[in-house]
Amino acid sequence: MALSLKKGEGISLRKEENDLSQITMGLGWDMADPVQKKGFFTALFAAKPAEYDLDAVAFLLDASGKVASLGPQNDLMGGDVIFFNNLKHPSGHIWLTGDNRTGEGDGDDEQIIVKLNSLNEKYQRIVFVVSIYEGRKRAQHFGQLKNAFIRAVDGKGKELCRYQISAEPNYDNMCSMTFAEAVREAGGWRFKAIGEPHSSDTFVDILQNYLP
Repeated sequence: MALSLKKGEGISLRKEENDLSQITMGLGWDMADPVQKKGFFTALFAAKPAEYDLDAVAFLLDASGKVASLGPQNDLMGGDVIFFNNLKHPSGHIWLTGDNRTGEGDGDDEQIIVKLNSLNEKYQRIVFVVSIYEGRKRAQHFGQLKNAFIRAVDGKGKELCRYQISAEPNYDNMCSMTFAEAVREAGGWRFKAIGEPHSSDTFVDILQNYLP
């Protein structure tokens, strides 16, 4: 059974115990239940709940804890930030599978695939960030979500760990979150649950903390 992590907890992902040739970082979420409507006509004509578009992003950091490359043109394209406009790292060892705009259905809504064994030694840390697209404009925030999670699945399909959050008061009006990180260590990597919320709805604001 996969280890269920709480905020601040971590787990070692060791090569001899897990298949780190390809790790799937899966992100999932559901919208909070709408307020219960009373009466047939009220329910019939009630507006449908808005869709939440959550974007998964990965920052590849060097030993100094900074993003080494923002791309040839310094526009994030072809650099060490993996997001919806830069789906695959130039090395081919980490990529985002796509952009789910609703969170509907069971299982992962977005996935970032990482070949941890193949990732260049200069990358010592990977930070996983989640942002609600246009969250400020749409008045959407993490306090309105339920069953949001990030999980790590190894190359053989074994779920290694899961960090799950539900709507909490301190997530109100918070439109982004530093969800988790993977840190290189002797014999493998360490996955740590972070759960640090941010008011901004764009990962670029959070990225400023990791620039040289």
